Amino acid sequence: MVIKSVNGKSPQLPSDCFVAENATIVGDVTLGASCSVWFNAVIRGDVHFITIGNKVNIQDGAIIHCTYQKHPTIIGNNVSIGHNAIVHGCTIHDNVLIGMGAIVMDNCIVESNSIIAAGAVVTQNTVVESGSIYAGVPAKKVKEIDQSAFKGEIERIATNYVMYSSWFKE
Repeated sequence: MVIKSVNGKSPQLPSDCFVAENATIVGDVTLGASCSVWFNAVIRGDVHFITIGNKVNIQDGAIIHCTYQKHPTIIGNNVSIGHNAIVHGCTIHDNVLIGMGAIVMDNCIVESNSIIAAGAVVTQNTVVESGSIYAGVPAKKVKEIDQSAFKGEIERIATNYVMYSSWFKE
């Protein structure tokens, strides 16, 4: 793994986080408890800060970056960032699933209990409504989520990634 300081700022990682051997975390990055950063993922806090909550999984090949002097990236709790997703200069609230290959661009807000579908492109300045699924290019709201089923599913995914990461700590 590459954990690198930039301009006097160093990543802050709790001891219970898992970071894969070939993941890269650079600069002003703070991870919460029980996070996992998987193979070939990059979290680059070189041009602004990145704050990541508890039980967040950043899956293989995902990229998290920010926008110089404009937009930090802030990610809440129980968030899953799917394989090869790009999250850039935006805010993602709690209990969110960002699908595989999705792109969330600058100054977007993804409200709690939402899903960004695989391959979706959430264009700059979009506000994703709480409790909804956004899909397509550009991403648009496609439906409301049944919240009773959804909260359990998002918690299950986040908890499973804590379990998966434990396999690599042994």
